[in-house]
Order: sequence, then structure tokens, then C-alpha cells
Amino acid sequence: MKLSVLDQSVSLAGAGEDAAIRDTLDLAVHCEALGYERFWCSEHHNLHTIVGSAPELLLAAIAARTTRIRLGSAGVMLPHYSALKVAEQFRVLDALAPGRIDLGVGRAPGGDMRTARALNPNAAAAAEDFPQQVQALQAWVGGQPLHGIAAHPRPPENAGPERAPQLWVLGSSDYGAQLAAHLGLPYAFAYFFMDGQGVEQALDLYRSLYRPSPRHPKPQATICVWALVDETDEEAQHHALSRERWRLDRERGVFGALQPPDGIARRGFNEVEQQRLVPMRRKAFVGTPADVGARLRTLAAALELDELVVNTWAFDPAVRRRSYALLAREFNLAGAAR
Repeated sequence: MKLSVLDQSVSLAGAGEDAAIRDTLDLAVHCEALGYERFWCSEHHNLHTIVGSAPELLLAAIAARTTRIRLGSAGVMLPHYSALKVAEQFRVLDALAPGRIDLGVGRAPGGDMRTARALNPNAAAAAEDFPQQVQALQAWVGGQPLHGIAAHPRPPENAGPERAPQLWVLGSSDYGAQLAAHLGLPYAFAYFFMDGQGVEQALDLYRSLYRPSPRHPKPQATICVWALVDETDEEAQHHALSRERWRLDRERGVFGALQPPDGIARRGFNEVEQQRLVPMRRKAFVGTPADVGARLRTLAAALELDELVVNTWAFDPAVRRRSYALLAREFNLAGAAR
């Protein structure tokens, strides 16, 4: 089983948002040393919690600090941009980290529609062109000209297809699964965003409809889960309070920096919130490494996956690093014993 990381540059109460960006860089170095397969950065806009708004810039900085781990976007919200410009950015990243770049793309706005229109005045229409944009990216990031235009810098003439950025379709519905299958591309399902709802159907559609492509003769799928582990179940549950509070606030349309768990524990939750937490906690991967590891293995086996992408939030950066380290040890990743 391979494990990878999705980081969202989450802001923390009492700290500047810029600190979240620097913490992403440090976490990438940490996870490479632990033996994680990939490190993906998300793109969100106009959110006071998730402040990673430019994954391509973050990835360039991470490329300068790492040597092995694959680096990618999860994802670039393609309708905001020109496909050619995105292709050029990721061809530059490939020049900085040859053979290590993933380009995950999504159709969702990554924020509200007002912000989407600020990024692209034709946002609504652009979303309808998503399949055509992805096809253009396939050519340009692979070093092939399209419409007489090439995305530079081009790869070396003798470079194999594995050298080019690997294009992924990201999604949380059947739409992305069907598009990835039609184009012969890898597919990642946002399990953590949907609490797993619809994952079986999306993966079944992807595999049954898959059309082999030269680079990907067989379907390649993964899911992104949210998980937090600690030495004891009590410690893990305590640190998970920060995200639980955020999720409850999000349902009320309130977005803010992640709050410390000690304060949340003191204030507690009202009766309605406690009821909302019951199903949320039932689906959460929170606990000891052995418990969470067993549940993740069961999920991966049921979905026939050999790789999981893990997203972890914690108010204390040290807690988050410890969680990734304990999971790496539980799954016997290459660097976990260091």
C-alpha cells in the first residue's frame, strides 16, 4: 500500500496566513523523508481557512527542497485559466523536478461563484469547456504541439512519456470519473469531501468505462481521505476537535482560521451540534495508528486501491507531523523507521 499526502495550507488562529504557506513547505520535506509517494497541494479562493491559492507556486518552492517525492496539484481549478498557461506552468515545474510532477485538475470553482467570476468573467461558460481544456492539456504537458502552438519548455527529445507531468482528473461525482475514463487518465475521488458518499459508483463507472491510453493502459485510481492518528485514541479525538468545530461552523456559512482544541473542549458543543457529530465521527478516520490503519486497509481492499491520499488537519503543526509519521510507521513506508 502506498500513501500520499494532500495539503491545503490551513490557517491557524493567532498566526498569520503566510505561516500556513511556510508550514506546507516544511511538511513536504517531512513527508518525503517518511517515504510518502506524492505530495499534492490544493487550490482554494476567498476562504479564510484554506489559504493555498496558487499550488503551482508552492510546488516550485517544494521542488527546490525535495529530491524524490512526486509533487502535484489537487488540483488546479481549470475553468479559471487558459489551458495553455497551465501547461506552461507545469512544463516549467517538470524542468525543475524532472519526472516528479502530477497535474491534478478539477472543474469546481474552489470557492464561491462571485470569486470564480473575479478570476474568470466567463466562469460559468468555461466550466462547460472543461473536457476540451483537459484534452488540450494532455497534448501540451506531454510536449506535443496543438493548433500549431507548443508549451515551453519542451522535454528532451529522448524523454519517455513517463517524464511528462502526469495528468489526473479530480472529482467528487460521476462526472469526473466518466471524463477520466473516456480520456484514459488517472482519477482521484474526494472521499474526505463527501464522507465517502458516491465513491463506489464513481470508481465502478471509471473502471467499467475506461478507455486505455498509451501512457495509462490500465485504470489508475485513488481516493483522498481525512485521517488523524496519535499515540492514544483520546489524544487523537482531542486534536480532531479543531476540524469538527470547523465543519460545524462551515454548515452555518462561517469560515475562519482553525481553532485550538483546548478551547473547543472547554466550550463544548450544544445539543444540536452533538447530534451532528455522531455520524461525522462514525465516518472519521481518527484514533490510534493500528485502528486507523486497519480501517484504511479495509477501505482500500473494498475499493481495490493500492494507494491512498491522506489529508490531515491539526492546530499544532507538531501533532500533524506526528500523525503522518505514525501512519508511515503503521504502513511500513520506506523512511518511517528513521
